[in-house]
Amino acid sequence: MAFDEKLAGRVRKALARRRGLTEKKMFGGIAFLAGGHMFCGVNGEDLVVRVGPAARGDALKRRHVRPMDFTGKPLTGYVYVAPPGMRTGASLKSWVDRGLAFARSLPPKG
Repeated sequence: MAFDEKLAGRVRKALARRRGLTEKKMFGGIAFLAGGHMFCGVNGEDLVVRVGPAARGDALKRRHVRPMDFTGKPLTGYVYVAPPGMRTGASLKSWVDRGLAFARSLPPKG
């Protein structure tokens, strides 16, 4: 599946002043990583956000959010945000920041 290049550009813009981040093609889309941990990505037209297992339930209560079920089985700690849930720059940045905060709470991969 191709990923939405425009959305990827919006994510890059939201992350423009952040250092130490990388991009990697994953899940048929593109992933953004901090310390070797994926924190968000773009798959199709959806934003993938790693919120962590403890925050997943809360994230799923929000409109336009559903479990990330890329393999047919939901991935613990990850959600998909559909386009209406990240329509504004502020809403997209909020999701990206949420994922980045979780990834930065993890020990760096070495």
